[in-house]
Amino acid sequence: MKNFYVTTPIYYVNDAPHIGHSYTTVLADILTRFHKLLGYQTFFLTGTDEHGQKVQRAAAKRGVTPQEHVDEYNLRFKNLWKKMDIDYDFFIRTTDAEHKEFVRQCLQMLWDKGEIYSKEYEGWYSVGEERFFTQDELDENGCDPISHRPVDWIKEKNYFFKMGSYQKQLIDYLENHKDWIVPDYRWNEIRGFLKQPLNDLCISRPKARLSWGIPLPFDEDYVTYVWFDALLNYVSAVMKIENGKLVPRRTYANGETIWPATYHLVGKDIITTHSVYWPTMLFALGFPLPTHILAHGWWLVGNDKMSKTTGNVVNPMDYMEKYGVDSFRYYLARDMVVGQDASFTHEGFIRRINSDLANDLGNVVNRVHRLVLTNFGGILPKPATPFGDEEKAIQAQAEKLNATVNNLLENVKLSQSVEEIMGLVRSVNRYFEVKAPWKLAKDESKKDELSTVLFVAAEAVRIALSFLSPIIPAKSREGLAMLGTSLEGVQDLNWGKFQGGEKFGEGAALFPRIVEEVKKPEAQPKPKQNKPLNAEDVPAAMDIRVAKILSVENHPDADSLYVLKVDAGEAEPRTICSGLRASYTADELQNRMIVLFANLKPAPLRGIMSNGMLFAGDTDAEHICKLIAPPEGAKPGERATFNGISPSSESRILKVKDFEKISLEARGKIVTWNGHALEVSGKAVTCDVAEGAKVH
Repeated sequence: MKNFYVTTPIYYVNDAPHIGHSYTTVLADILTRFHKLLGYQTFFLTGTDEHGQKVQRAAAKRGVTPQEHVDEYNLRFKNLWKKMDIDYDFFIRTTDAEHKEFVRQCLQMLWDKGEIYSKEYEGWYSVGEERFFTQDELDENGCDPISHRPVDWIKEKNYFFKMGSYQKQLIDYLENHKDWIVPDYRWNEIRGFLKQPLNDLCISRPKARLSWGIPLPFDEDYVTYVWFDALLNYVSAVMKIENGKLVPRRTYANGETIWPATYHLVGKDIITTHSVYWPTMLFALGFPLPTHILAHGWWLVGNDKMSKTTGNVVNPMDYMEKYGVDSFRYYLARDMVVGQDASFTHEGFIRRINSDLANDLGNVVNRVHRLVLTNFGGILPKPATPFGDEEKAIQAQAEKLNATVNNLLENVKLSQSVEEIMGLVRSVNRYFEVKAPWKLAKDESKKDELSTVLFVAAEAVRIALSFLSPIIPAKSREGLAMLGTSLEGVQDLNWGKFQGGEKFGEGAALFPRIVEEVKKPEAQPKPKQNKPLNAEDVPAAMDIRVAKILSVENHPDADSLYVLKVDAGEAEPRTICSGLRASYTADELQNRMIVLFANLKPAPLRGIMSNGMLFAGDTDAEHICKLIAPPEGAKPGERATFNGISPSSESRILKVKDFEKISLEARGKIVTWNGHALEVSGKAVTCDVAEGAKVH
């Protein structure tokens, strides 16, 4: 039997649960439910991270002990997961006695092996991030580069783990396991990080400064650094140490060992700790590494990351209370492509639920249910006529769904899986529009044809609801009950369960359409606008950069678009949605050097935020273009400018309509504007198109 062990990060206990926490946990829950449905033994771990200086300070501010504080605050996560129908196997807390003992045993093992040493250390310390930063790592204001909060200069003795000695072993592991970190551009990111020397890791804090933590077994005057403590939860939840060896603490139903994890699901902001700190710790301890680490993107509001500071955090409870748990779960699964950022808007949420769940799924379930009740007394008829082309097409699509969804889930393509399932739902709706069973019902001579139409529709809808059960578990059960059935196992994902004669149950609309009064927004003072650009000012205002394509995926919602991750010489890869599928294969684009319009206003393209556009030249063939090329040797992030035109000193975001004011063209295969060649370090940017062809 195959096994599947998935983990979420353990969430910081002081945080208020928001859509980011909800997404990771729903993703883990859905993946677990799918694998369980497919016959896997599964184990799903989540929990809370409860030690550290921020917890100690928050408890003191409230006048309670740290333990009392975390005992109260961890319930916010447990209560939300119960509300969201999250079916985890174990909820770990880093204050659990068995976890604390496991951490101390691991520390003692490393101390005994000479993997930990003490030394005097001084540096800039951030309480918010609970870590030290070098001078070079601080931001332009001298604050920590992550939360941008002030830092303190601290000099003290501490204990260090010899993380740097495992750099080569980690590099070799990465090179031999190209799918260990997914998506692959995150693998590239960590591989690039390891090109610099890897420092040792400070793994202690003196009790004089921080008492709320797990004491070091070899020096009780110090507690364990919160990340070293927290990362070990993935093992401590399912394993224990006896006589220096790992043995199972919990097992699968058949007694098999659960560790190592199949997937650690993490947000992209903690990929380094999980892909550098964590594996080096496991190397030193002699424990197996997890099979995969999957870093997903952020939920954005507009173009901005959700943040308590800006007040743009989405509260999941508000949406579930008003629109239902399964509607919210569906939106999270459908609207974020795993690995990419996604933009949350209230309007987008309503539009998705009305379109997919009310109009498509709810509509077809209600139609089948009502027509069988009113025309056959609630008993599903057997097909009374041979299947024609339309019926065979529905059956073929339903039979293909199992293999398609399995293949997509192997690569954690959840959004695409949902779209394939909903494709079957939409096909049944179109089938109804063609066959018009409500008209057949009025003609007694058409009763046999009506029987076949309702049988085919009911069987296809049953399969779709079964596949949707990991995503919308409660509504799936309700819908199947309306059809007089339930989901009993993997065999129900195949065509052929319904034979005719099944008695339908009672039921109401699964997903009533959301109708909201659109309130006219209050008049707001208009923000100060940059002066509109004249055509002659546009070339100087454009930030044009060399970039490298790191990964290429098909857009789940647009046949003409690729979703690209590109390295533009910045801290994070950019996501670009580009209409190149008619012009290039994915393999032709992989690792290709391109030229990027970098200061174009980001915009959502079919649900995925695109941050910039690529330049390409026109060809004679319809819909086919040729990418422009930077000069040989150009590196990601290098600026391209027009010869004779100095870049504007004013930084501004441009719009597509600004670019449309000018016309770029190829002259002698060199990209030009008004006779000025586009260059990188004095070398021409080129495009292999006909003389005078336009560049867009």
